[in-house]
Amino acid sequence: MRDDDLYKELGLLTNDKGSWKERIPFVSSLLTHESVRIQAKALWLLAEMGLAHPPEVQDAVPAIASFLDSPTPLLRSCAVHALGRIGRGSFHAIEPYWSSLFRLAADADPPVRLSFVWASENIAANTPDLYGPYMSIFADLLQDTDDKVRMEAPEMFRVLGKRRPELVRPYLERLQSIAETDSNRVVRIHCLGAIKAAEQG
Repeated sequence: MRDDDLYKELGLLTNDKGSWKERIPFVSSLLTHESVRIQAKALWLLAEMGLAHPPEVQDAVPAIASFLDSPTPLLRSCAVHALGRIGRGSFHAIEPYWSSLFRLAADADPPVRLSFVWASENIAANTPDLYGPYMSIFADLLQDTDDKVRMEAPEMFRVLGKRRPELVRPYLERLQSIAETDSNRVVRIHCLGAIKAAEQG
């Protein structure tokens, strides 16, 4: 099958959620495809399949995690995103690889750092207590050099503020300062949202 046809098939499968469980082996097999585009699409689809069906995708998790070491930033980004979505569905499914995600917080590629924040938000939604010892990492990302990372980093504090406000309270002063001084309007708004969540949590 031509790459374009295969990519189109994966696009159609994205919307065919009723067949996801039975098609997980097929999508997983594409992780070894020669095309980066197909590999990335397979990782993205496995992320969504894994959120819906964590036990069925668990056998693919080691292969997904192997892309954390890919020299291709897109594949690193897709892999960390996939582990985050699967981990939201079942932390147990990705637990052996969870600690490996934190090195992506300092990845040289901004979209990978952004995906790390997204993945962390997903996992923290159902297992917030895990993140207590790691809050300083997200505090550093509040002042990332990339606008998109800075826009997303406060959302981790918002997610945790709703569930474990005590983890966020030590950072309220920093969030307030950024909300008043950051050059990016969305960053300022998201910082205020994180403060509000922690205060109401």
